[in-house]
Amino acid sequence: MATIFPKFARMSSSVSAAVSGLGLALAALMTAAGPSAAVEIAPHRALYALTLESAKPGSGVLGATGTMLYEWGEACDAWTVKQDFNLDLAYEDSDEVKLGSSMVSWESKDGLRYRFNERRTKNGELDEEIRGNAQLDGPEKGGRADFSRPEAKTLKLAANVLFPTIHTVALIERALAGETFIQREVFDGATVDNAGPITAIVLPGGPREKELDSPLLKGKSWRMHLAFFPSDPQADRPDYELTMRLYENGVSTEMSLDYSDYIVHATLEKIEALQRPSC
Repeated sequence: MATIFPKFARMSSSVSAAVSGLGLALAALMTAAGPSAAVEIAPHRALYALTLESAKPGSGVLGATGTMLYEWGEACDAWTVKQDFNLDLAYEDSDEVKLGSSMVSWESKDGLRYRFNERRTKNGELDEEIRGNAQLDGPEKGGRADFSRPEAKTLKLAANVLFPTIHTVALIERALAGETFIQREVFDGATVDNAGPITAIVLPGGPREKELDSPLLKGKSWRMHLAFFPSDPQADRPDYELTMRLYENGVSTEMSLDYSDYIVHATLEKIEALQRPSC
């Protein structure tokens, strides 16, 4: 998945950053030269149900319900991601909070250009909007990110930075090659910060959830654990962590998003293939 899961308060950025990328998200050790012949992404639309998997004693979180609609589309020269995320959080000592995130992104297939736009709401009111674009000067070269919202800001991107879709493709490519640990710096525009490290560990098989009967869920897959770290190089703890099953065609299932105090689970309810472009 090219991008996925936000972390409200930081949740909107996280969940979007992660399915974004689950798209989030997802996700290295590959030059930004576009998908290799070994990886064939399947454009698709997926609907996930969100529920509270667990909460730590004292967290105050009693329940969580919601939905995430995720669409990974393909154009002749680019990948597009659309994601609508809605989560209702019930607390022990306060009113329920309704959180929402609507994200759209565009990423060139050569991995060098990226556009992003995300709106986050809290109880139906606009909480934050982030919009901008980024580009790299070439494969394995640095570049820049320009934000137009919430305010004008420019960041310098390092030479080892990837954008979300190429990161996801890189994860699949390295998993196919038998690697079990992958780390790269990823810029997704989910916050006004610079790129941050994402570490991914390929886990042993383990039990599988019951899945839908779909041709999109017939290929090779891996259980992966991803940790999303802030851009601060002194940070020793991730903002959040994601465990999921990632298929070789880019589809994600069995997702659990760990915000430390509580864990949100995403169950795939519907999935359909999207038409490929005639180029």
